[in-house]
Amino acid sequence: MKGKQLALYTFGVFRAPANDAVNQGFHDRNDRNLVAVELSEGFIARSGYDDEPGPESWGEQVFPRFYVERGDGWSPSTLSLWKDLASPMAFSYAGIHAEALRHGREWFLKPAWPPYALWWVEWDHTPTWTEAVKRHEFLHDHNASPFAFDFKTAFDEEDRPTTIDRDAVKRNIRLNEERQNGVSQLTV
Repeated sequence: MKGKQLALYTFGVFRAPANDAVNQGFHDRNDRNLVAVELSEGFIARSGYDDEPGPESWGEQVFPRFYVERGDGWSPSTLSLWKDLASPMAFSYAGIHAEALRHGREWFLKPAWPPYALWWVEWDHTPTWTEAVKRHEFLHDHNASPFAFDFKTAFDEEDRPTTIDRDAVKRNIRLNEERQNGVSQLTV
């Protein structure tokens, strides 16, 4: 038995329609972020999107009730699988993704909802977009629990409250820097 893997769903709402010039910085970084995530320590897989080249979509892409239609029919969201808690934290808060987070207020509405949700799944289970939205909305409605949680109030594979190994995060950041060297200059 391989244990469990960690699912991560992220969701944001643009301030303006997706193609508005104000979002160009997001679009300029998006493909590089997708390359960087796939090079990250502990990354297992990510869902693609039905209308784009890349990985297969994990079901029909749906959005939580917080979605605001801007006339373009979509909102930035991701769904991925990781081997542990330290890995997505290392990716999220360092490197090219952290640089993009610093600009987030330029592109996204300040959320009244969680920007992401985490939960554990069996090793042979691939979560769907529908499942991710259900967990995300649950986190918003009920706060962190083993069903859906965040990095601040995390749970381990056995549904017990836990803290994230900061040394593992630092090790993963160093590994990611080595693996992702040059990604920020990449023209995708």
